[in-house]
Amino acid sequence: MKQVWYLFYNAIVVPLLRTALFIGQLFNAKIRTGLKGRVKLFENLIIDLAGIDRNKKMIWFHSSSMGEFEQAKPVIEKLRAEKNLNIIITFFSPSGYTNSLKYMHADVIAYFPFDTPIMTARFLNLVRPDIAIFMRYDIWPNMIWQLEKMKIPSFIVDATMRKVTARKWPIAKSFHKSLYAHVTKILAVSAEDERNFKEFDINGGIIKAVGDTRFDRVFQKSLQAKEKKLFKDGFFDGKKVLVLGSSWESDHEVMLPAVMSLMKYDKNIITIVVPHEPTILHLEEVENTFQGKYESIRFSLLNNYRGERVIIIDSIGVLLKLYTYAHVAYVGGSFKQGIHNVLEPAVYGIPVLYGPKHENSQEAVHLKEIGGGICVRNKKEAYKNLRLIFSNEQLREKTGKICYDYVKVNTGATARILNEIYTYI
Repeated sequence: MKQVWYLFYNAIVVPLLRTALFIGQLFNAKIRTGLKGRVKLFENLIIDLAGIDRNKKMIWFHSSSMGEFEQAKPVIEKLRAEKNLNIIITFFSPSGYTNSLKYMHADVIAYFPFDTPIMTARFLNLVRPDIAIFMRYDIWPNMIWQLEKMKIPSFIVDATMRKVTARKWPIAKSFHKSLYAHVTKILAVSAEDERNFKEFDINGGIIKAVGDTRFDRVFQKSLQAKEKKLFKDGFFDGKKVLVLGSSWESDHEVMLPAVMSLMKYDKNIITIVVPHEPTILHLEEVENTFQGKYESIRFSLLNNYRGERVIIIDSIGVLLKLYTYAHVAYVGGSFKQGIHNVLEPAVYGIPVLYGPKHENSQEAVHLKEIGGGICVRNKKEAYKNLRLIFSNEQLREKTGKICYDYVKVNTGATARILNEIYTYI
């Protein structure tokens, strides 16, 4: 069956993908940047690999983009601390590649090559990895087949498989069944994902549930965030802080009216709004919503703070640190296309609110089931739940503890993943 899919993929799918990328670059800057970055991929690889000690084992991590790379970091950093080896990291997306060039725990950072038999073989002959680790879902057929041909172990780490997915459609299922059969190990995030993978008739020794490194990464980052101060000591003394994290306009339409009603009810509440995209337009939209009701100030102008009850974040990269000051958090994206990371506020032991579009996050679903996550569907529900959670300190602490315990009990995936990896290196 492999030969059939090999011919189909390389005769039909690969040419279609190349054509789509060629056309797409005319209209999409990200695609254009990715294609341009790959022009000297092998030339740069030769130069970068010349400077490393080839007597050490080579471990290769691949991530699609920054989100998946964040999940790889706990494994990479513990691996680096415990073993003397080389680490190469590749990305499919230009944003992941560009934003990680200064990552101190990698020896080489590169783009993933185009998935053709010639390109993948050339890449592997240059890199000569002792093991290949693909994060979450970004696996490519020719690379998997080449790895097996060259007898290089391949892992899919933090693997997920929903009960209902396009990968299970008849033709797609046959293709993925053939593909997964050539992977050395699939390390799933949960027993449910393990069961769903087994529907592809995967050999029992290949698939194993070991947990999700996102819990480890969030816990690790929370400890680091507590050491970094964004506000002077005592800034929020006597105040209750609500953080709206990674919020979109669709979130604002529901949450901001509820927040303003809440602030009228409780004079001690300060709201921090963190737009997902802090563009001038989005910042002004938030300011205009509060105008005439509550004074607001942008984070970059905080030196001029005069007691404003609304702080609007006009920079990126500070959200996780902001949650350290929060008593309650709302996670955005949940009135748009899908919720953002609920673990980031949950790790601080605070209640987490979000909208109805959260089925993309197993963590949001589970937090709701155990009483740590609170789903709101409209302005009325948002106000009702915010008022309840802010006026009842005992309830707030109880709900927050559920969130913290959920994160803490699910840490440890990194160690289990490394135990699996160490059997091959």
